[in-house]
Amino acid sequence: MSNHPMPATPEPSIEAFTFGEPVPVLSQRELFDYLESAWNGRWYEPPLSLVGLARVYRAAVHHASAIQIKRNILRAGFIPHPKLPLAEFTALVMDFLVFGNGYLGKVSNRLGGALRYEHLHAKYVRRGRLPEQYWWIAEAGKPLELPAGSVGQVKESDINQEIYGIPDYVASVNSALLNESATLFRRKYYENGSHAGFIMYMTDPLHNESDIIALRKALKESKGPGNFRNLLLYAPNGKKDGVQLIPVSEVAAKDEFLTIKNVTRDDQLAANRVPPQLMGVLPNNTGGFGDAAKAALVFDVTEMDSIRASLMELNDWAGEEIISFKPYRLTEMTGQAA
Repeated sequence: MSNHPMPATPEPSIEAFTFGEPVPVLSQRELFDYLESAWNGRWYEPPLSLVGLARVYRAAVHHASAIQIKRNILRAGFIPHPKLPLAEFTALVMDFLVFGNGYLGKVSNRLGGALRYEHLHAKYVRRGRLPEQYWWIAEAGKPLELPAGSVGQVKESDINQEIYGIPDYVASVNSALLNESATLFRRKYYENGSHAGFIMYMTDPLHNESDIIALRKALKESKGPGNFRNLLLYAPNGKKDGVQLIPVSEVAAKDEFLTIKNVTRDDQLAANRVPPQLMGVLPNNTGGFGDAAKAALVFDVTEMDSIRASLMELNDWAGEEIISFKPYRLTEMTGQAA
């Protein structure tokens, strides 16, 4: 019999580890700090980021759709002018609806009269100190001062400054971004594979460290592309409930995807003032949204006529009627007319 003492049996201990690194869900998004139009020495800076507004346009389905249906109605009723073709007018409308500002540039003939009018991207136009002074800043580091009187501007009114227009939907920007965040999170939720994660609770003893390493490796490889794989865990002499999976997502991180999508959708429709039946939104109740033809008529009178009146202000700048519209009519199938 050996005189050497028997090695002490190590006490069982709990090992905890995470399954993979966190997956970034959203890229950074510009925050809108609403300020007055700052003077930089040559032109006034817009009070809101025009790059940010351009990104918000495609951030959420219902926000983009609300703008597009207004554009389509205006384009369908526009009477093309020899000096202002339909394509230039459509681009003007999109800028006005997205940025709250729209610009036309006058191309002069040899006698100084207007040969034609071209759309100027609102994203790259800046107002100077004088009312008729404008700058073109599309090329970085090479701003160009445009000829005085060659630019016509139409803008939404703002209660804080008179230099640039502010779109009416700004109040719903956070809702549009939250809607986008919910969609992107849901995509990552499925692409990640392990979703919000789970706690693996084990009371059955594993014989050696290699068992823990093998289990960790199998769990890590079950997430990401090709997820939802089967996993076999063999625990000899294990007891009932010796291994338990507790989903964190169901216990403490319950997903409210549908609620977020519906609430933010309603915010966007309210801010853009577009009847949902004109955008293909499915009703949540059996009664529906009502007669689409009547909603279209009311929408045209209360919303679209106001936008038409704003756009037609450019006629005063041009000195001729370059923007005009056909009388609004529904199709004969509805049996109604404006």
